[in-house]
Amino acid sequence: MSPTQIIVIVLVVLVIAAALAVAARSLNNRRALRNRFGPEYDRVVAEQDSRSAAERELRDRERRHAELTLTPLSPESRARYTAAWEELQVRFIDSPGETVGDADELVTRLIEEQGYPTGDFSDQIAHLSVEHARTLTNYRDAHEIHLRNSRGEADTEELRQAVVHYRALFADLLGEEPVGHRTPEQRHHPDHDATSR
Repeated sequence: MSPTQIIVIVLVVLVIAAALAVAARSLNNRRALRNRFGPEYDRVVAEQDSRSAAERELRDRERRHAELTLTPLSPESRARYTAAWEELQVRFIDSPGETVGDADELVTRLIEEQGYPTGDFSDQIAHLSVEHARTLTNYRDAHEIHLRNSRGEADTEELRQAVVHYRALFADLLGEEPVGHRTPEQRHHPDHDATSR
């Protein structure tokens, strides 16, 4: 083999190795985004023109999230929110429509107290998606039911489902279940405890 052939072979090997390294890094980045954002990754990919545009959007969300000053809840705040959620669930039976609006407000206050922006709903979702992506579908669904309820278009079962959806994000933000696992109807009926044993 001539020296020129050896140089060409070495250059080809280096180019292939560099291409494989770039592909592996891209695959690792994609895997990391998928793990971090869960179902939100697939949702953003479906909404964007390309996978690379979606991944740019998700990396931008991470960057904007890193600029936030998030504050953990004090034990007193956590107890206050837990009590407020318990009260909200108890009121559901008597006024489900009003309770869904109250749940939306309570979740928004909790989000704001932790340091997330709460002005625009889509910005709020984008910021929350970095650490709470697994409960965002619930939150979107609950918020949509809340909006339909404000137009008089949601039935009682949808309102109940909205409270369940809000609770998923609420528990995720608190880092614990706000109250026991009973539904609003079960809390209202004292004989439930006897029948559930």
